[in-house]
Amino acid sequence: MRLKRTIAAWIVAALWGGSPVHAGEVTYHHFASEVLGRDYHYALYLPDGYHESNQAYPILYLLHGSFGNERDWVESGDLERTVDRMIRDGLIPPLVIVMPGSESWWIDGHNEAARTAFLDELMPWVEETWQVVPLREWRAIAGLSAGGYGTLNFMLERPDLFAAAAALSPASYHPLPPRNSSAWRHPAFLDETGNFDIALWQRRNYTAHLDRYLEREEIVPLYLSAGNRDAYNAEHHARLVRQALAPHQPDLVAMEVLNGGHTWRVWRASLPNALAWMGRFLQGPVPLEALAEDAAVAEKAALDD
Repeated sequence: MRLKRTIAAWIVAALWGGSPVHAGEVTYHHFASEVLGRDYHYALYLPDGYHESNQAYPILYLLHGSFGNERDWVESGDLERTVDRMIRDGLIPPLVIVMPGSESWWIDGHNEAARTAFLDELMPWVEETWQVVPLREWRAIAGLSAGGYGTLNFMLERPDLFAAAAALSPASYHPLPPRNSSAWRHPAFLDETGNFDIALWQRRNYTAHLDRYLEREEIVPLYLSAGNRDAYNAEHHARLVRQALAPHQPDLVAMEVLNGGHTWRVWRASLPNALAWMGRFLQGPVPLEALAEDAAVAEKAALDD
């Protein structure tokens, strides 16, 4: 594939005096979602030089937690400064980061079809609007707490879409959430009588996707983390995820336990290692011309078929 031949060129440029990376930019956007019946909001990080580079970049989808929004990672997670530094130090390739907003736990729940909107609307919209490579080898997903729950669900259900993933303090509680979890009062899981829908939780949790994932050829390298004083015992539940995946991908599921609770202090501390993990598996930026040529070749092949 022509795109993959450009990776060596990107590495050479980075090692031999490519233009220095200073600071990316964060902006906020929205588009009309037919699935949600409202605007779909997202925050966007673009690496330094994006507008002048004439390159297509890898992309990371970064999910917020329960009752959060698209601004959380920027305002509380120190995202911009962390990513700028890691790109500048060559620890991760320059990449585009999309931080979507959701009123659900990233599922098709009782309040909205967040999973469908993410897969069928947000991803195509973003990848057609911004200079990114719309292929698995250039795409990763990550999230914290309920966003970690969403991350595990997306990567296990659709391993064909993601080259790497990271779940920070994932709220992927099995068999049920602890009683102090906000899941018990979140509209995503409340039925028409206002009661927590246990059957929906079990149908939507990662365990529902696990068997099929283990049968597939695609493997998604996964980074897990949690605090050792997590009020929801996320460390235990993350270990259950690791235990389920380790026989299938022994060197491709990592776990880090940090000092702290279910807090931004822990998530800020684990973000660099999560990014570095995913950066190992993501391909780097490629010239837009190469992307266009590959698209033309693929279109011609489809027509010939």
